[in-house]
Amino acid sequence: MSTAPQRYPISAADYLAGELVSNQKHEFVDGTVYAMAGAPARHNRIATNITIAIGSQLRGKPCEAFNSDMKIRIRRGRGEKYYYPDMSVVCQPNPDKDMFHDRPVVVVEVLSDSTRRADEYEKRETYFMIDSLKCYILIEQNRQLALVYRRGDTGFEREIYEGLEAVIPLFEIGCELSLGEAYANVSFSITDVGEGD
Repeated sequence: MSTAPQRYPISAADYLAGELVSNQKHEFVDGTVYAMAGAPARHNRIATNITIAIGSQLRGKPCEAFNSDMKIRIRRGRGEKYYYPDMSVVCQPNPDKDMFHDRPVVVVEVLSDSTRRADEYEKRETYFMIDSLKCYILIEQNRQLALVYRRGDTGFEREIYEGLEAVIPLFEIGCELSLGEAYANVSFSITDVGEGD
């Protein structure tokens, strides 16, 4: 998310209408609109790899993978938020006319220095409020590592997967994510650690 929000609260309906004609994507948090910064090629390559890897396993199945052009809506009480995750899986889709989904089962964010705080804290806690969500996956872009928050009997539990041989089981949707596939065609060097966008 950008650090430059629009100043005055607007309605969710006005936000959605604006997104239809905007050249830039924005996220919406309880009446405040945030312009999204562009992402570098590495970030987009990883997000695309993940969408292809999971999406191809879901062909012919009830669940469907969506890329970063699909918003997720979170409503709690009088609050309403719209985020653009890097990838999401939905098994109970909204009507096709909607610009968002309400019931994701899996949400994936590719981390960078500019998005880390939001992805690891604000967005994570907000996504955890979605009853349908089973897995929240954070993928590092500067090293071969993924954090998986999986819903258990007592809440979300954290799992760590590291290295190209690691495979994240996604039994909730009947597939898996290999980090080798997630990081296909991504080069790393020792200077990558700690670098951001």
